[in-house]
Amino acid sequence: MTGPEIAVDRSSPVPLYFQVAEQFAAAIQRGELAPGDRLDSELQLADRLGLSRPTVRQAIQHLVDKGLIVRRRGVGTQVARGEVRRSVELTSLHDDLLRAGRKPSTSVLELTTVSCPSAVAAALDVAVGSEVWHLRRLRFSDGEPLAVMENWLPADRVRLTMDGLQAGGLYATLRAAGIRIRGAHQRIGARAATAAEAQMLGERRGAPLLTMTRTAYDDQGRFVEHGAHIYRGTRYSLEVTVAER
Repeated sequence: MTGPEIAVDRSSPVPLYFQVAEQFAAAIQRGELAPGDRLDSELQLADRLGLSRPTVRQAIQHLVDKGLIVRRRGVGTQVARGEVRRSVELTSLHDDLLRAGRKPSTSVLELTTVSCPSAVAAALDVAVGSEVWHLRRLRFSDGEPLAVMENWLPADRVRLTMDGLQAGGLYATLRAAGIRIRGAHQRIGARAATAAEAQMLGERRGAPLLTMTRTAYDDQGRFVEHGAHIYRGTRYSLEVTVAER
């Protein structure tokens, strides 16, 4: 177990939980606590600092909300790895993670062909009820859950397999099938995590999520995939370069 020396001032107007959280945050920023380091349990911290468990729990939650530490079942509380920063470009998350020196991995939650629903049909410019692939994946970065990705693709354009999607990104599969992505319509937003989403991503219910919908087209102008993705707001950000015209 790891933890810096923490000193609390009971006469200070600053809440005790905040004093503890800020000293942990400073230790992380100084590099005294490295990514992956485990922290003492709430009970151990409370005993060491002479504080109540609710106070320590509030300090830990404050650090979790700031994205500085993560809780993992069976492992405990650890210092989080750095935020994943991604430029708004026509690339896949899998490829971006590799370029950033991260280790991406994927759990395919669903892969099936379905009758295309009306909203997706409008996005892909196909007939309602036509056969499309429907896939949902949980993407990890260095073993930590980062995003849930849901996609639909015309079934007659490409063949998808569990092994292929777990081994690489969706865009790599499309390139291997001779499909060249030329552009995309993309929308970025934010919302709170549902209970199910929070459980999958290792967050608390109501935690901030970054949302992205994207409809990509090939070099012939045909739409080839429509995606609706959610990302952990504490672990992920998008960067945009703007210039005067």
